[in-house]
Amino acid sequence: MCCNRAILLAVALLPTAVPAQESYKVEALKEGPPAALSGAIKEGLDTQGYRVVNDQGKTYAEFWLRKAVPATGRPAGPQGAVLFPVLTEGELLGALRYAEDGHDYRDQTIARGVYTLRYGLQPVNGDHLGVSTYRDYALLVPASKDTATENLTQKRLEEQSAESAGTNHPAILMLLAAPEGSKAGPSMVHDEALDAWGAVVPLSLVTKGESSPVPLLIQLILVGIAMN
Repeated sequence: MCCNRAILLAVALLPTAVPAQESYKVEALKEGPPAALSGAIKEGLDTQGYRVVNDQGKTYAEFWLRKAVPATGRPAGPQGAVLFPVLTEGELLGALRYAEDGHDYRDQTIARGVYTLRYGLQPVNGDHLGVSTYRDYALLVPASKDTATENLTQKRLEEQSAESAGTNHPAILMLLAAPEGSKAGPSMVHDEALDAWGAVVPLSLVTKGESSPVPLLIQLILVGIAMN
């Protein structure tokens, strides 16, 4: 009896097997922007995009960035809770295609398909307390609804983005600054605290007085949801 108890105790103290966590990587995609985008939107995007795949090589999403994003100045540090004050709310950042149903940062289901990405800011109200330290987001808008490169008003952006999720809340992907020391080339980083995966890629900014685009490294959170 004593031996049996000792064996049971020893087994109970053995470490429990934990399922391996899925990982992701980003790679260059030579394929041009999707045909589902309007001509004006496609014209404004880079011909080379990025593909995000899991550790089994399965595609999760593909995205293309705008050739030149208008900016109010050169990249600078954050202003309060805004990481990218040189960007304008409602402006086009790029486009994204989900290979299968995806999820936004609020864990809303986003149907497979093509969406534009536009810059937006989290409203300053009690409904969003604790969701994120910073207010910067990329909002998903159905490609069929977004056909011009001009900036969208906040109201129109939020209404059309909500259609991406089929809810009354915009579909959002969090935007963060690239980790310190990040290289200019595309990379995928895992934030253990947020349990999120972000693609670090260069956004080309066009500012008055600059003869050529100025790169701004951003981190687009593609996998992960708000903890609150």
